[in-house]
Amino acid sequence: MNGNLDAMLEAACGAGAARQLVQLMNIPPSMERCEAGIVTRAELAQALNMALFADLLKRVPTGRAYTEGVVREGGRVQFDHGALRTVRWAHCGALPPGETAFTRILKPLGYRLNGTYPLDRIKMTGRSYAHLDAPEHIAQFFVSELHPERFSPAFQQAVTNVVGASADPLTPQAVAWLAELERDAALPLLDACSLLTILVRCFDRQHGAPRLADYQTLLAESAEMAWIATEGNAFNHATDRVSDVFAVADAQRALGRPIKERVEVSKSGRVKQTAFQADRVVRVFRGEDGMPVRLEVPGSFYEFITRDTYADEASGRVGLDLGFDAGNATGIFKMTAAA
Repeated sequence: MNGNLDAMLEAACGAGAARQLVQLMNIPPSMERCEAGIVTRAELAQALNMALFADLLKRVPTGRAYTEGVVREGGRVQFDHGALRTVRWAHCGALPPGETAFTRILKPLGYRLNGTYPLDRIKMTGRSYAHLDAPEHIAQFFVSELHPERFSPAFQQAVTNVVGASADPLTPQAVAWLAELERDAALPLLDACSLLTILVRCFDRQHGAPRLADYQTLLAESAEMAWIATEGNAFNHATDRVSDVFAVADAQRALGRPIKERVEVSKSGRVKQTAFQADRVVRVFRGEDGMPVRLEVPGSFYEFITRDTYADEASGRVGLDLGFDAGNATGIFKMTAAA
């Protein structure tokens, strides 16, 4: 066990969390050794991914049941990527607009832009970020931005009403630690433990309970923005990289789990994705009289992906296709579109 990962995950997730997560997730080979007391950016990125994966499993019973089945059969999940949604809007309170709230975290951790994907049908833009040190082994981030200016004035006002007083969980001390990490590609262990606990809080809802009227206005034009209203910047989904997504889909369907009817295949044919329908959650809204109203809405979900290898024309190197596909992403996003 990597002692640095153990210490960071204990700080962020509680005692014993690291060993539980190691039993269900593959760890990059580069993490087999560590320097005691000094955390690399790759180790901190891996710890963040593991903590966010654990959080998603707490919120997604269907994904948790699948993962427990993998472990029972002697396997481990290969965490491919986590996805989150943001709003590119000037009125986000103290929170930086759109993906800026997360690129300020991802870049010091060693992530770089790996692809941009116009999601025009849902009026969003998606971007993938891969890790420089171990791109095939450390999970990517898929960060999408919604563009309210492409919607009606009533919709735009509802967006402002919902996110206009957002808080920024990233403290000045955390910003200083990120700057040090970007400069040195490493942090002292105690600082890394403290930073990780703050970073995990960034992947949550930063605004208060939305007004039910605003939620209904958003839902009428964008299921994705309605989802952001209730779930914020939490992981929208986490993804297991599997060898045969079609076989996994058939097996999960046979178990009666609510998996997507068809597998999404990229234009290249090398990236294939499917997912469970989002698990339902109960969220609190503010009614017209100011009193709380509880409704069941779509929460997060669990995804599966198969990536084929290809030969890079420039270098001749054979590697996994780490790209995404706009059509695939749009189809997968529909997992949270249920009214």
